[in-house]
Amino acid sequence: MNTLMKSTRVPLFRSMMEDFWNTENLFGRNVFDGDRGDVPAVNIKETDKTFDIEVAAPGFQKQDFKVDIEKGLLTISAENKSETEESQENYTRQEFSYSSFSRSFTLPESVKQEDIKAKYDNGLLRLTLQKSEQAQVQKKMISIE
Repeated sequence: MNTLMKSTRVPLFRSMMEDFWNTENLFGRNVFDGDRGDVPAVNIKETDKTFDIEVAAPGFQKQDFKVDIEKGLLTISAENKSETEESQENYTRQEFSYSSFSRSFTLPESVKQEDIKAKYDNGLLRLTLQKSEQAQVQKKMISIE
């Protein structure tokens, strides 16, 4: 008696074509999810006196970054280029590397633009944005009657 079984094996060519046209995971990321792999992750935390921004940007140096403010828009960008060349008797090998990103944030009016501080350490860019005195949260106990 013969039993029909569904084969889990997929012909090699068909498997390669399905992998190639799979938009769910093209080049290691979903094409349609809006997740841009070229933009670093950012954390923003608000305290009573500051806004703290952390940008995860490993592989860059301090001098690769540019932070500027124009018309209430804070822009953080970085650019890193490198080139290596190795020459020997029979061959020459050249490698080029380029990476960059730019992120922009609209600043609230409560930020003192002249008091923004930035520090880059171990792949993490930290910005501290001071709030104006009027915007700082004043804690007050309210009695309940």
